[in-house]
Amino acid sequence: MNTRLMLILYFFVMNLLGLSAMVIDKIRAMERRFRIPESVLFILAILGGSAGCIAGMIIFRHKKRKPQFRYGLPLILILQISAWLALHIATSKIVFL
Repeated sequence: MNTRLMLILYFFVMNLLGLSAMVIDKIRAMERRFRIPESVLFILAILGGSAGCIAGMIIFRHKKRKPQFRYGLPLILILQISAWLALHIATSKIVFL
């Protein structure tokens, strides 16, 4: 399996985990049960699940009022996209004329 495909699969799984964690935390909040710690949600986002966490935040209206989520998750996503682009540019074979 090539490296790019493995990275795409990794980010897909991490985003699915991020979305799932937001949904589970929302359901637990509504039921007044033990919640997923915010640090775990941020760790999932940092490890590549930021888009999934943002989707969960928007779709399920969860953690939208908290500034650390409202601004932190998009910042993490921007940094991840920047790193992805930098890696892509660094590894592509560009010929300058």
